[in-house]
Amino acid sequence: MSRAPFTAYEFFAGGGMASLGLGDGWRTLFANDFDPAKAAAYRDNLGGDDLVCGDVWDIDPARLPGRADLAWASSPCQDLSLAGRREGLSGARSSAFWGFWRLIEALNREGRAPRTLVIENVTGLANSHGGQDFAALCEALVREGYAVGALEVDAALFLPQSRPRLFVIATRQAPPAGLTRSGPTPPFHGRRVVEAHARLPQALKAQWLWWSLPAPPLRNQNLAGALEPDGAVRWHSPAETQRLFSHLGPIHRARLDEALAGGERKVGALFRRTRIEEGRRVQRSELRFDGVAGCLRTPGGGSSRQFIVLAEGGEARSRPITPREAARLMGLPDDYRLPGSTTAALHLAGDGVAAPVVRHLARHIIEPLLSAPAAIAAE
Repeated sequence: MSRAPFTAYEFFAGGGMASLGLGDGWRTLFANDFDPAKAAAYRDNLGGDDLVCGDVWDIDPARLPGRADLAWASSPCQDLSLAGRREGLSGARSSAFWGFWRLIEALNREGRAPRTLVIENVTGLANSHGGQDFAALCEALVREGYAVGALEVDAALFLPQSRPRLFVIATRQAPPAGLTRSGPTPPFHGRRVVEAHARLPQALKAQWLWWSLPAPPLRNQNLAGALEPDGAVRWHSPAETQRLFSHLGPIHRARLDEALAGGERKVGALFRRTRIEEGRRVQRSELRFDGVAGCLRTPGGGSSRQFIVLAEGGEARSRPITPREAARLMGLPDDYRLPGSTTAALHLAGDGVAAPVVRHLARHIIEPLLSAPAAIAAE
């Protein structure tokens, strides 16, 4: 049997989007997720021999086979997200990161720590607790012999979904020429990353890497291209649509009026949010007609369910986004088998990492990095 050139552990794996994004040149040695529905989807699409369903804190290091080239961790973001309680890495959900980290520490003691790590989370990680959480993360990485850098990548560069995420890439390999730069460069080193780096102690800055990532080709699909045919989905009643529109603020109402006045077909995305206005919590609908959906979230998130709005001939109608459409907005192929429950399928999509972003990082940073021979720290 032929062996893929690179191997990985995937933690907080969900439906396996990181493994799918890495592609055929990779073999996943071990995967873990706490959610049984997500684990079932993982097994249904990628097989189950490498998957352990359960709390990461309960995993013994001996369960991790061999020595992987990469450990990918998309740890829970609820305590770091603007939609969550923002308790940082000590929060009840995001503290799962430290359950993952104790495994890396144990592997390092055994001489089989992965050469490269990727930690993916919401961009709020960069300034959570005034930057203390990000500094604690970098300190943990450096203490175990890794050099570290961070990139902010929006899935909208690849897919018609606005989904900015922070990718912390750490390595024990000396980056070959061209993989790093002398300082921050847009668009992937935005204000959050630059400010997070500036707050770090000098000892951590000394182990910092400004990763060089090329911009992808221009995206050639908009939101309308990811949707089901009009006749294949259930639309809201006029009363339901008006109920959604009743929560539009002035700016978003103006966007709807403009779309209706044009007469031609326009497809938009509507999502609900709770805003603080004059000291009060107000339920708002927010609408965009720029060909991009808002960030998909889990059913428990602040803007949990997105809706499609179709304006045509001076009239508008609305409907919920379907699980298959959500999967497409994450870069999953149409033959990806989703959970049968709508809630479970939307939860899987909203909690995942966009597969094309993973592929881009793998192609331009992770794979060239792993091909470099010289180590930064003694193994």
